[in-house]
Amino acid sequence: MSEKLVVYDSFFGNTEKIAQAIGVALGDAMVKRVSEVTPQDLADLKILFVGSPTRAFSPSPETKIFLKNLGVNTLCGVKAAAFDTRIPKDQAESSFLRFMINLFDYADKKIAKALSKAGAELPLENAGFGVKGTEGPLIDGELERAKQWASGIFAE
Repeated sequence: MSEKLVVYDSFFGNTEKIAQAIGVALGDAMVKRVSEVTPQDLADLKILFVGSPTRAFSPSPETKIFLKNLGVNTLCGVKAAAFDTRIPKDQAESSFLRFMINLFDYADKKIAKALSKAGAELPLENAGFGVKGTEGPLIDGELERAKQWASGIFAE
């Protein structure tokens, strides 16, 4: 088992690309779709990244199930980080969507809260990676930004 795991869900491939970039930045990390993660994958972990597309201002349904099934203190001693893909607020097509983003926010905060509740240490700020429109593609430079952000987990 790897001591580093990147868990993601993806609908149009954008979050998967970010997850793969994070995996590269971490070195020998295992990168798995959330529906394929087993309890054994969580054993002996030192570093965990969890990401999801923002869907209705929340993580994807599969990601919510994964997070809900993490027991209290399951992630004690694990450094974890939360990320999502999203339409940036300044690129939202309507004032109503911007209002809703202000009201409900993005998936990253909900992921981070669940990781913290499971006992993980969160040394990095959450990250959101921009997508052009609902299906993408990713905004230019986001893959490099993901690698740089993920490398920060080693800064401590």
